[in-house]
Amino acid sequence: MHDLSVRLMQNPDWTLVIAAAAVMAVAVALAVVLRLLTGRLFRRAGDTRWAWDDLAARLVRDLAVPIAVLGGAWIAVEILNPPDRTVDIVSKVLSALTILVVSLALARLIAGSVTSIALARQGVAANVTIFANITRVVVLGVGVLVMLQSLGVSITPLLGALGVGGLAVALALQDTLANLFAGVHVLASKTIEPGDYIKLSSGQEGYVVDINWRNTSIRTLSDNIEVIPNARFSDTILTNYHRPAQDMSLLIQARAPYDADLDRVEKVVIEVGEEVMAEVQGGVADAEVLVRFHTFADSSINFTAILRTSEFGDQFRIKHEFVKRLHRAFRENGIGTPYPRARVTVEETARADELTL
Repeated sequence: MHDLSVRLMQNPDWTLVIAAAAVMAVAVALAVVLRLLTGRLFRRAGDTRWAWDDLAARLVRDLAVPIAVLGGAWIAVEILNPPDRTVDIVSKVLSALTILVVSLALARLIAGSVTSIALARQGVAANVTIFANITRVVVLGVGVLVMLQSLGVSITPLLGALGVGGLAVALALQDTLANLFAGVHVLASKTIEPGDYIKLSSGQEGYVVDINWRNTSIRTLSDNIEVIPNARFSDTILTNYHRPAQDMSLLIQARAPYDADLDRVEKVVIEVGEEVMAEVQGGVADAEVLVRFHTFADSSINFTAILRTSEFGDQFRIKHEFVKRLHRAFRENGIGTPYPRARVTVEETARADELTL
């Protein structure tokens, strides 16, 4: 650029300067127009339900303005026809800027594509960020390396240094990397997904909110957030109440007195269960209510009523209504409550000995 300034000061060609300035002015005006048009296109794409047109519109919007300006700069340099050394420097700088702009746009596009695929496969509850972040970092890293190569910087020593430094960082960040790869494994194997209700053997339980690069956030039934390191899932027993299906059986323990007609008890329990399934939110209306007698206890015959709930969190409402209505139905049908009883037997011989003394 210094040579160009000296040349223009010694023998200025104002026609070329004016032409280059006009080209830059046209490029800036074109960039403004493209910005307005692409903004309108992006809003139009947002009104549709298809996600891929949003990504395409965002890519066009991200590239329109910088490509227009950089293209104008290329043409302006060609018009000015500076010395070869200046052309070489300017071309390297413009190439690096172009690669950086394209890398940023592609990183956003590919990360958005990964997010769209995750949403399509896992539903609207998916709020995973780990795959999108990894994709964005990889694309930007490759773009930076290509940009450095275009500037004439040899990346071979840099890659070697990164390899040695990466080994040192890996040793220093063992726990962090363990959580990272554990999170990738959990998502890839679909052990858990956002929206699932899980319970760990250590006692933590709740709805999975998000799985990021280091930990998993779950929302408990009391609306608190618990943060669990991803590596914990690889060495603990986990129960997923949304697998293999979201609806689940609900087992409720109850008792009937010995003098009750068990056929009648079974009929009453089934009627109450079907009523609860049909009327209470969260019940599966077409599910079969089952009654299974299983134990001759001290003062009662114990049985299990098996109902069906559409989701883990609905079981509390179902159980609440079933217990109330079954208690009322037992009273209306004359089925007594099996209170614990104890019989005390006094031997007559022992009493006779006491009277003799």
